[in-house]
Amino acid sequence: MIQTNMSKSVVIAVALVQLSQFAQAQQVTAKLHGLVEFTATTHSEERAWLRKGWGVARFDTDSDTFGISRAVLSGRMDFSSAWSAHAVAHYVPDPDHKIGFTEAFIQYQPLAQGYQFSSRVGGFYPRMSLENPALGWSSPYTFSYSGLNAWLGEEVRTFGAEFELKRAARRFRSKHDVSLIGALFKGNDPAGTLLAWRGFVPHDRQTVFNERIAFARVKALYARQLRFQGQYVEPFSEIDGRFGHYVGVHWSYLKRHSLRVYWYDNNGDPGALNYVTKQYAWDSKFWSLAWRSKVSAETQFIAQALYGNTAMGPRRGVDNDFYSWYMMLSHTFGDYRISGRVEQSKVMDKDSWTFDPNASLTQGITLNLSKTISEAWQVGAEFQFIGYEAESRPVAYLPLGLHEQLWRFSAQYQF
Repeated sequence: MIQTNMSKSVVIAVALVQLSQFAQAQQVTAKLHGLVEFTATTHSEERAWLRKGWGVARFDTDSDTFGISRAVLSGRMDFSSAWSAHAVAHYVPDPDHKIGFTEAFIQYQPLAQGYQFSSRVGGFYPRMSLENPALGWSSPYTFSYSGLNAWLGEEVRTFGAEFELKRAARRFRSKHDVSLIGALFKGNDPAGTLLAWRGFVPHDRQTVFNERIAFARVKALYARQLRFQGQYVEPFSEIDGRFGHYVGVHWSYLKRHSLRVYWYDNNGDPGALNYVTKQYAWDSKFWSLAWRSKVSAETQFIAQALYGNTAMGPRRGVDNDFYSWYMMLSHTFGDYRISGRVEQSKVMDKDSWTFDPNASLTQGITLNLSKTISEAWQVGAEFQFIGYEAESRPVAYLPLGLHEQLWRFSAQYQF
């Protein structure tokens, strides 16, 4: 199988070279922001998937009871009124103290009086989420993300170019903002691997560029049909040489109601395989719909739903439909914010490979109370319930279902 070797570093390097042609003799300004989160948490007795276990909680008995759960450094350099460079780096302690980039791109956004055109080139998140608008694609509402957005943070990233045409309300004396978005990308072929052999899991760990994510030792991967698949995923790999794409629409009304609709298709060839990295290309496509309403000056309602299909292997030997949704209510009073989220995610096994059951169901409830102490410090407490079932568990001589009840106390420092 011929592999197209278009790495993320090459994409970013090309973008930097192009930018340098426009940046000469321009005044450069830079901004740097960061976040460090200190966490004390209860632990799951089940070994986490990050350590090749069957648990669905990020923190297990091998995790520190108290420590830094993540650190973020976000930088921006403005080369002119139109050109800027952006990068976000993350540190996470689990499982092996990883540091790396989660985003790095060049943005072009010229001044406009009517319709606004902008573009990004590099590695970045599709802007599907309304749950993760804070520094480093984090959430201001809860410490953990919904299973839906946790999966996007694990396996979905754009390495290519995105274009946007925006009709800003203020420039047209309108109450409506509308944007049309489209992107072409490579390097996201294995997206769908974790859905098949783990399912959706709510947590807050983002995958960095060129990272390998482990999961439990699934018995089916020792079968002849799947013997070339590794017991891990390298989600930001290019395997089949094809371009993927997504298109989206953003709409908002008086800054009170927001809607984002996306169609994502990585255009993967499910028969393509890299024998060296032991990674298949997955044919993954889905719809995403996100909604946010400001019920009042203090209260927000946020919801998102995702529905799609993912398949891999010759003749689509692994073939799964999936959906995920959450609803969240967040209310501020004084220096406090209280947020509650309910969610459900499901993977539905469609293929005839009975030796490889992929069906799973995840349900969750998350409650969070946080307090802003100063411009730099915020503290909070979070309770999380996760109910999980996976048909692959009995094959490993484990109960079909698993329930987790977890407490997490965090202090965040931003600069």
